[in-house]
Amino acid sequence: MKNRKHTYIALLLAFLLCSFAACNDRKKSHSEEINQELPTPADTVWKYGLPIEEYSTQYDTIKSGETLTNVLMGFGMTANQIYQLVQCPDSVFDVRSIRPGQACAFLTEKDSAATPRYFVYEANPKTYIRFDLQNNYIPFKGNNPCEWREGMGAGIIHSSLWETMEQNGTSPVLAVMLSHIFGWSIDFFGIQQGDEYRLIYAQEFVDNQPLSNYKVLAASFKANDTVFYAIPFVQDEEELYYNADGNSLEGAFLKAPLDFYRISSRFSNNRFHPVLKRYRAHHGVDYAAPVGTPVYAIGSGKVIAKAYQAGGGGNYVKIRHNSTYTTTYMHLSKFAKGLNVGDYVDQKQVIGYVGSTGLSSGPHLDFRVYENGRPVNPLTIKSQPKQPISEENKQAFTIVRDSLLHRLNAIPMPVQP
Repeated sequence: MKNRKHTYIALLLAFLLCSFAACNDRKKSHSEEINQELPTPADTVWKYGLPIEEYSTQYDTIKSGETLTNVLMGFGMTANQIYQLVQCPDSVFDVRSIRPGQACAFLTEKDSAATPRYFVYEANPKTYIRFDLQNNYIPFKGNNPCEWREGMGAGIIHSSLWETMEQNGTSPVLAVMLSHIFGWSIDFFGIQQGDEYRLIYAQEFVDNQPLSNYKVLAASFKANDTVFYAIPFVQDEEELYYNADGNSLEGAFLKAPLDFYRISSRFSNNRFHPVLKRYRAHHGVDYAAPVGTPVYAIGSGKVIAKAYQAGGGGNYVKIRHNSTYTTTYMHLSKFAKGLNVGDYVDQKQVIGYVGSTGLSSGPHLDFRVYENGRPVNPLTIKSQPKQPISEENKQAFTIVRDSLLHRLNAIPMPVQP
């Protein structure tokens, strides 16, 4: 009897264990089915920091003459709701910054009431402001995911660097960047037909959309049968471009104070003046350029004059760079905003804009350089470079240089038509 009882208990326990295991298997199977039906985090599409597929989204673009109120009313928001939304701090969202062409979106819950949930304004392709319409209109400033993609380009100059890049499918923005990088070594106003460039660059993308943001990763420029290289390297916590010998391409002065426009008059002791109709000295270089073209300081220094000269230079700025050199920029249409006498400016900082003020026959920049108070030809002044690659960094620089030179020289030139 006792053995029968033990046998019964053992069978009951075995049945319960089997039932429990079967139940767990069914639960596990059901759980796997549910997990297969629900999207995994990797499958979820995120936008504006939200799982965008969970909402119904209306997109719009700010049109010319349109206000934020117009846009929000178009999404069905009331005047009171709009008032609450625009009360956020200007540091997060400034209503006055609304510009035509900028995008926005209105997100609603996928429920029977289509409950409004978020309004999003794209301040620029990289930054957005998201307002939580169900939580006191709290704003959140976020950034869209960005990535840098590498590209290469090469070309043979026919007319200008800008036009050659356009013809070869490379952004002309990179032409300006190359002129800045090589500006201490190459006179870009004097480049000739047959000169060549090669470059490796990175371009920024947001949501697979290209932006006009670039980084030059390496470059070479052949001018007058001499090849100049630009190799980026970080030394003393500063990234600069160096030539193949490890000397910095950045000098004390730029070759020119503006980008890509022709020289209309050179340094001379006896030039025929187009307005006065007589010969006299012209101790500067005239750069013909459209009104509004930015003018840079060719080197860092202190602004010692900012004034207007009716019978001569018009609006002009004078900068003292050191105890030896002073530069003057004349006939400006206007000065850079906030520029004052006594300010210290950096090399390549915009100080004004090309114009035709004063004694001038057309828009141009009259640029002058003084050495110890004596006018000198701006096209022949020497530029002292920054520190070269140090001894302790030479080995690391050589590795970087050799790799980039190999890649640059392997870039094929476009076939000539």
